[in-house]
Amino acid sequence: MAKRRLRTGPTAALPARPDHAELLRLVRLADPGAREDGDDIVAVDVRVHAPVEADPDLVGGELEQVWACRVAAEGPLPVDFFDRHLAEGLAFRLGGLAVCRGVVDDPADESRPGGPAVILPAPPAAEELMELLEGEVEQEEEFVFVAGGVRVLVVPEKGRPPAAEELLPFAAELTAVELRGDDRAKLGTLALSLAEALNGLVVDRWRFRVDRPEDLLPPS
Repeated sequence: MAKRRLRTGPTAALPARPDHAELLRLVRLADPGAREDGDDIVAVDVRVHAPVEADPDLVGGELEQVWACRVAAEGPLPVDFFDRHLAEGLAFRLGGLAVCRGVVDDPADESRPGGPAVILPAPPAAEELMELLEGEVEQEEEFVFVAGGVRVLVVPEKGRPPAAEELLPFAAELTAVELRGDDRAKLGTLALSLAEALNGLVVDRWRFRVDRPEDLLPPS
């Protein structure tokens, strides 16, 4: 694949060639309906190209060896940056870097904004949500709470993330309970607890489904 296309991206630049079955499993965390198409994987309206070995210059020499998976739109540009989020989420889970428009990003950088979210078919009542939070709860605004060092924001979910497709038959509009804080494992534990109590599901900042708190931590 042409170097220019890999630099344009979105591309997941990985330190080792990923197993195809594992790559498919990870893509299905973002889109449960993802399917194989030859050596590629198609998710919604984007194609994850089979990994190719690339020059370390692709990531400015940050990796000694690079296997690149380019994510390309099959038609019009995906809404909600699904292609870019897919590349970044794969890079995070496989210990790599993301390349988009010539810019190299480390998805595991803790200074990056964002955190897990609980996707719900309807907004929770403020009283119900406050009862589920840990420690002393302070309500800063109508849909903003702080509890135990975690900031909680209740907002409309933008778009229709494929990972939350199972909720859509019961909801015309989805709601996201966004969690912000420094302790990713703590955020994951709280998010999963809220999801169980409120009949929702947990996704990370790239809208990949999260089933364990450890899913929010970069691979060791």
